[in-house]
Amino acid sequence: MITKITPSKPPTKPLIVDVSPVERAIIKSSALYLQNEYGDYESPDYISNLHLNAYHLLPERIASLLSNLSTDFSEEQYGAIVFRGLVDVDQEALGPTPTSWKETDKSKLNLYGFISSLLHGAVPSKPVQYYVQRKGGGSLHAIIPEENMSFSQTGAGSRTDLFVHTEDAFLYNPADFLSFLYLRNEEQVNSTLYSVRSHGETDELMEELFKEIYKCPKDANFEIEDALASELTTSVLYGNRLRPFIRFDAAEQIYNEQAGQSPEALEILKKFWEKAKTLIYDEFIPNAGDLVFVNNHLCAHGRTAFRAGIREVNGESVKCERRQMLRMMSKSSLIHVQDVAHPENPYLIMEDHYGKVNLIN
Repeated sequence: MITKITPSKPPTKPLIVDVSPVERAIIKSSALYLQNEYGDYESPDYISNLHLNAYHLLPERIASLLSNLSTDFSEEQYGAIVFRGLVDVDQEALGPTPTSWKETDKSKLNLYGFISSLLHGAVPSKPVQYYVQRKGGGSLHAIIPEENMSFSQTGAGSRTDLFVHTEDAFLYNPADFLSFLYLRNEEQVNSTLYSVRSHGETDELMEELFKEIYKCPKDANFEIEDALASELTTSVLYGNRLRPFIRFDAAEQIYNEQAGQSPEALEILKKFWEKAKTLIYDEFIPNAGDLVFVNNHLCAHGRTAFRAGIREVNGESVKCERRQMLRMMSKSSLIHVQDVAHPENPYLIMEDHYGKVNLIN
């Protein structure tokens, strides 16, 4: 007798985990211990032993969930975990939100760097820096709305929806995992997530996305001439055809009129986007201390539009501290990115656009 297997329902939202007070206390005490032991979360000695510290110090439930995220690519895996209340944020010690990431006082973020990196260590993966895109800003990036970037499709934007995208979709070697730790979200901005697994089984339209015919310019952090420097094309979906990974940026591949997509590629992308938009999860409004952990090959991220430094109270607009978020990226294998890494620093990725490498002295 053959038992018929009923297909599981495609996942439509991330796993949401409420961190307990005990787990939160363990995480904080572990970070304080590591800060006292190593000084800085980018210490080579600390990073080399990162996964050992993660498994030894993190609460077992949290370490287990993250470890599973790195090996589960099934039809039921959404590709993101929301940890609510992971850390208590001392708002007074944090001080006013800087005008941009360049003015950030890194000493105030050191403890959060240890916390974020421990989670990446549990995957396990190693935090990396992408130099060309972020000009050597370190492995922890402060994402802050900037007035001169308010209408841009970047993390520094605010006045328009940031369309869901996989991070650095214009690279062959983007980050495998991302973490977003929210220090402030007084404006109550919705974070958005979209998983390729929400489509269910690969259909005819998704099959078209395996064609290597799609262009992806670099994002709005670059000048137009530089962003469109490559004529290379690649696929949007890749890997296992039944359980594919995704490389996608709606803003650059569809809405950027200078992307130079072929008529065929653009038509397919638009049809896919119409379906994908209906599958975006937009119900999560992060609070200070929440963290979202994402498999960058399964799940895209974005946010809704907002007015930086303004929140609504009883129908009135009231000034508040601007949104502040910390992003960390990691790779599960340093070996596989050494052809695009700096020869003297295995954690510094120098890929510019689809395999092109720009080295610095």
